[in-house]
Amino acid sequence: MQDQDYEVLADFRYTVRRFLKFSEEAAGAVGLSPQQHQALLFARASQARRVTVGDLAEWLQIKPHSAAELSSRLEAAGLLERRADPEDRRRTLLCASDYGNHLLESLTEVHRQELQRLKEPLRDLLAMLDGQ
Repeated sequence: MQDQDYEVLADFRYTVRRFLKFSEEAAGAVGLSPQQHQALLFARASQARRVTVGDLAEWLQIKPHSAAELSSRLEAAGLLERRADPEDRRRTLLCASDYGNHLLESLTEVHRQELQRLKEPLRDLLAMLDGQ
């Protein structure tokens, strides 16, 4: 490893951290915690997969009881709905509500804009990691 390798890795981590901070602040601006935003995003992105509390726990890397509490808070806020799995009535599925989808749509748009802004710097840093 050379000094430049460390500089590139440091710059890459800094850029990713700036994006994460942006994401946390954007979620907070609409009244969501970063974890709530991630949960809604996962529920919406995975709706064809039929998401359970266990799936949410795995996705967020949290304990199942924490995922259950998180989903309960989102449900109480009208952002998430619980539905019985039509294929297995013992399972409960998590789905973003219409209100949750509306909120998520506006958040996703500002995130896309920020990612567009960061695309070139990230591409350059990744190319430097490849030694190009």
